[in-house]
This record gives sequence, C-alpha cells and structure tokens, in this order.
Amino acid sequence: MSQAVSTAALDTRAQTRRPKPAVSESALVTSPAGRRSLAVLRLATGFIFLWAFLDKSLGLGYSTAGASAWIHGGTPSQGFLGSPAVVGPFKSVFAAIASPTSDILFMLGMVAIGGAVILGIGLRISAVAGSLVLLFMYLAEWPFGANAGSSNPLVDYHVIYALALIVIAAVSAGDTWGFGRVWKKLPLVEKNRWLI
Repeated sequence: MSQAVSTAALDTRAQTRRPKPAVSESALVTSPAGRRSLAVLRLATGFIFLWAFLDKSLGLGYSTAGASAWIHGGTPSQGFLGSPAVVGPFKSVFAAIASPTSDILFMLGMVAIGGAVILGIGLRISAVAGSLVLLFMYLAEWPFGANAGSSNPLVDYHVIYALALIVIAAVSAGDTWGFGRVWKKLPLVEKNRWLI
C-alpha cells in the first residue's frame, strides 16, 4: 500500500510541474473588434521600435541624417546620450554608459523588440525589455524641469508606449494577425513561459 501511495504522490508532483497551457487572446478579449484593435496597436507599437532601428541604421532623414547613419559610422546611442536632449540628475550616468557597446545593444534592442512585437512573439520579454529602454530614455530626457521636451512630465510618450507593450503582452495580442498561437505551442516556449 505504501508503494501505491508513493506512486500517487509522484504522479501528483509530476502533474504540478507541468506548466499550464498559455491563455489565448480570444479567451481574454472576447470581442473580435477588440482583438483586431489590439492587433493594430501591436503592429503600430512594434513599428515604432523597428522604425527607430531603420532610421538610425540607414539615416532616412527623420531623426537621423544620412551622414549620421549607423552604416556610415554614426553612433546611435552615443549620439543621443551626448546630446542636449539628455538633461537632469542622471546626465552624467547616461554620459558614462555611452559607448560603442551601448550603440550595439541599443540597435539590437530596437530591432529585436520591434520585430518580436510585430510578429506577435515573445511579447512578455519584449514588454519588459521595451519598457526598460523607454524608462531609461524617459529618465535621460528628464521631463520634470523647465523647458523640458515633454508637455506632460508624468505621462509622456515613453509611458504610453510602455503601457501599450504591457497591455499587448498581458492579453496575448500576438494571436490576432500574428504568430502568437504558433509560438506558444513550440516546445521551448511551452517549457519556458517567460518566452511567451
């Protein structure tokens, strides 16, 4: 009888170790119009990050001139971190991290976050990474002083973009017009839920 009890206990422990299946977007957002709206928000938010990568890489002339493009030797994060846009009490901290390594990490982050969000995969890690990047940019631009670049020091575009990333991840918005459903069924993702 003790063997039967210990076998049952092992079966119970094995069942509790299995991760729960990922919740689908349709279970969280029951309205098709709501799911499509979130898909549009996801695509637009992802494109913000992807566009930053493209403009800084190729110098498309919007926030980065052609001569300052990364492909022409430009320094995307160093250029920003050393610019007059960086103000406030953390200016020296941001100036200290400006380096070729920060350029590479910033550009990899922009393309990875933008690509993942557009594809609807890895939304949790994209929300965390993207929100951290946006928090650092928010602190670098320090919107609390006079002549700040933001018209609202508490809720500026950095905060709105971070909230969009969080909402997109929270409701699994990669399922509609994205590869979220397929991604969540991959064995690696099933075992490592943080990759959802």
